[in-house]
Amino acid sequence: MSTKTVEIHEVTIPIPDAVKASVSHKILHVQGPLGKTRKTFKKIPVELQVEGKNVILKSVGIRKRDYAIFKTAESIINTLITGVQTGYTFKMKIVYAHFPITVKVKDGNIHVENFQGERAARVSKIFGDTKVVPKGDDVIITGPVLTDVSQTAGSLQQNTKVKNKDHRVFLDGLYLFEKLDKIEK
Repeated sequence: MSTKTVEIHEVTIPIPDAVKASVSHKILHVQGPLGKTRKTFKKIPVELQVEGKNVILKSVGIRKRDYAIFKTAESIINTLITGVQTGYTFKMKIVYAHFPITVKVKDGNIHVENFQGERAARVSKIFGDTKVVPKGDDVIITGPVLTDVSQTAGSLQQNTKVKNKDHRVFLDGLYLFEKLDKIEK
C-alpha cells in the first residue's frame, strides 16, 4: 500500500510599489494610479490574505478542480493589479456601406445613430469606470477593470449586429480590432 502526498497549492503574488491591496470579508480591494477596484472571492473556494507587499493565495482542496479554481483566482488577482497600474484599451472600428454611422457618448450610455438609416439610436451601456472616446472611424474604450472594458465593447458590438439580413453582404456595425494592456492617450 502506497501513501500519496497531499499538495496544498500556495502562491505569493507580489504587489508593486504604486499599488495598495487589502482584504476584508473575502473581498480584495486594489488601488493604484489609474483608480481602484475590488473583487469578491466569497463564492470562489480559495484562502486569500495580504501580508506586507504580497497577496498570499492558497487552494482549499487537492483535486484537479481545486487547482483549476486556484489558478483562475491567481489570474484574476494579476489582472486587477495590471488594470490599476496600466489599464486596458480596446479599439473598435466603425464600418458602414451607405448610411454614415455616428457614435456619441451621453449619460453613461453609447448612442449609435443612423445605423442602417434607422431613425432611433441604438443605445449600449457603459460599465463601471470605463471611458469611451469616438475618434473618426474608431471608438476607443479604456479603463482599469478588464471585465468592464470588455463587457462595454462586447455589448456595443452585439448591439450593432445586423439581424434578418445576409451578414456576408450587410457588414455594417462596430467591430473590435485591437486589444492593448495599457491605456493609450
